[in-house]
Amino acid sequence: MNRRDLIQRVLAGGAVLVMAPSVLESCTKGSSSEIGGVATPSRIDLELSSPLNSALGSTGGWMVVQNTIIINTGNAIYAALSSICTHQGCNVEYNSSAGIIQCPCHGSQFTTTGSVVQGPAARPLQTFPVSVSGNILTILL
Repeated sequence: MNRRDLIQRVLAGGAVLVMAPSVLESCTKGSSSEIGGVATPSRIDLELSSPLNSALGSTGGWMVVQNTIIINTGNAIYAALSSICTHQGCNVEYNSSAGIIQCPCHGSQFTTTGSVVQGPAARPLQTFPVSVSGNILTILL
């Protein structure tokens, strides 16, 4: 393989890596907006009566959708936060018995409003507005 062939293959591979996220993102729920030429979701719509979302049917139930942790905090109130820990990027989980969001990698803990309870994370989790209309839960990203 000569230098020209190598450069063409590297460029073609790079183009695939750049395009793959935008192609995969187009399959997500909700609408999207164009930012810097790449489609990004601007909202998540979940039908609460769907079996796929049954985890949200009871207090303490939670699920992760599009890097967003959604928690039923009770009394038809839901919290939506980034599911990515601000310490080193691990995926957080909700501990319903303790009522806290935990990072399994390094032990950071957060409230359902995103505030840091215990480090090593120093920054809070990003929160997103949530609304419910009928059986549809909408999260604005």
